[in-house]
Amino acid sequence: MSKALPKERAGCKKFIRKKKNGMSKIGNAIHEIHQMDTLAARDQWVNRIHPLVKFVLTVGYIMTVVSFQKYDVIGLAGMVVYPVALFLLSELSFWDSVRRLRLVLPLVCLVGVLNPFFDKNVVLIGGVRMSAGVLSMLTLILKGVFSVLASYLLIATTSVEKLCYAFRLLHLPKAMVTQFMLTYRYITVLLGEVNRITQAYSLRAPNQKGVHFKVWGSLAGQLLLRSMDRAEDVYESMLLRGYQGDYRYMQERIAMRWQDVVYLIVWAGLFVLFRLCPVMLVIGSLFVR
Repeated sequence: MSKALPKERAGCKKFIRKKKNGMSKIGNAIHEIHQMDTLAARDQWVNRIHPLVKFVLTVGYIMTVVSFQKYDVIGLAGMVVYPVALFLLSELSFWDSVRRLRLVLPLVCLVGVLNPFFDKNVVLIGGVRMSAGVLSMLTLILKGVFSVLASYLLIATTSVEKLCYAFRLLHLPKAMVTQFMLTYRYITVLLGEVNRITQAYSLRAPNQKGVHFKVWGSLAGQLLLRSMDRAEDVYESMLLRGYQGDYRYMQERIAMRWQDVVYLIVWAGLFVLFRLCPVMLVIGSLFVR
């Protein structure tokens, strides 16, 4: 019996450590969602910009970035001004943002990684011969990174209620907007259900690493049934509070200020300027003669 106790204790410690690791992953995900809500609720100057202006600028910025030709790396590099300026104005930590996007950014960078092998043409840039495949790969990477950063900055400086308010100002269907808001708001509830299911499974299979693929279907079915039950409870609570098919996203209307109009005009003008004029080449020519 005395020889078996250390093994049993080691097994218990291993199980508790595995359980804590599983809980920490889901707990970290819930914490990140709450952290994004905290960032969006800050009283910064960029946060106070009208949500419709920020949404329109984000969409316009992404469309401008995507419109660059596949070999125009220098022209595309000038579009870095927008995310850099927003990081400075909103006082957001760049490295914290990269850490939150650590799963998305590598996937974006892998989109054009095979271009150098398929596109073996040679192009001239400033009298220098360069591989067209490498240029197209860099262009795709920059387009993906800039688009992801612009979307992240929109979410980090605008609450989900203000975003939904902007969507309704654009006359998007109210059912779609309500579905978007409720999905974002109750994603933490879904993660909590996932945490309870995985804990129950780990208690029944303490020596197993992860979830066996044979039970993936049944666990997914349990999660679906629990989610439907919870959604029914949420819907009944909304009806008791007077919900009649249209959710009031903001308590009062957000007025468009002159600062918002100036902000929109300035950035829209810069987007057009950087798209039509090789600003980076012009700046480089001032220093290299």
